[in-house]
Amino acid sequence: MINCIIIDDEPLARKGLREYISDVDFLQLAGEYDNPLRATEAIGGGDVQLLFLDIQMPKITGLEFIKSLQRPIPVIFTTAFPQYALDGFELNALDYLVKPISFDRFLKAALKAKEYYEVRQKNESGQVSAETNDHFFIKADNKLVKIAFNDILFIEALQNYVVVHTQDKKFITYLTFKSVEEYLPAAQFMKVHKSFIVSASKIDSIEGNDIRIGQHHIPISRNLKDEVMEKLLRGKFLKR
Repeated sequence: MINCIIIDDEPLARKGLREYISDVDFLQLAGEYDNPLRATEAIGGGDVQLLFLDIQMPKITGLEFIKSLQRPIPVIFTTAFPQYALDGFELNALDYLVKPISFDRFLKAALKAKEYYEVRQKNESGQVSAETNDHFFIKADNKLVKIAFNDILFIEALQNYVVVHTQDKKFITYLTFKSVEEYLPAAQFMKVHKSFIVSASKIDSIEGNDIRIGQHHIPISRNLKDEVMEKLLRGKFLKR
C-alpha cells in the first residue's frame, strides 16, 4: 500500500483525486491539503510516500515546494498548465497529469508509482549496505533485470527515466535519477553533470570538460569540474 496525500487549492480537483485514489487498491489517502505549507508536517513525519501535487497555488507553487523539501519524495504533478511539464520532469517527477484528468490517465500514473516502489523494495530487501553490495535490480523490458556495479559504464537521466549504460547494452527504466545516485556506492561512482553519473574505473580519458568512456562522450558540469578532478586524481596523478 502506498500512502499518498493530495495538495491542491481547488476543492473540486481534490474531490476528483480523492475518488480516483479510493478506486485504486494499492493507494491509501493519508490526507489532503489546500496549501503546500500545511502539508509540511505530514511529509516530515516520513509516512507519506507519494504526493499528488498541483503547481499553480497561492503563496508557493508546487515546483517551489518540491525544491524546498529537505527529503525528496516521489511526486505526480496535477495541473491545468501543460507548459510546466518540462520543469516537473527536471525535478524527477514520476508523472505529470494535465487537468481535467481521466481515470485511465490517473491509473497509468499510479501504476508507475507502484512499479517505482516495487523495484525500490526489491533493492532494499537484499541490501546490507550500498558499499558492500555489488548489484541492484531495475524494471526494464517488462522484467526485473540484475545490474552488476562492475558492468556499469555510466548512467544518464532522460526526463523522468534513467538509462543505465553497461558494457554490453543499455537499459531504460522508470526511476528518478536521484534515487539511483543515492543507491550507488560513492567510492565507485560520481556525478559529473546534472544528467550523468559515471563509473570512475571505466574512464579512459578527460579532455577539457569531456569524459571519454569507450566511444561515449560525457560532459562535465563547470560547477562540478574541480570536485570531479580532485576525486579522480587524488594520489594517482603522476607528473615530473
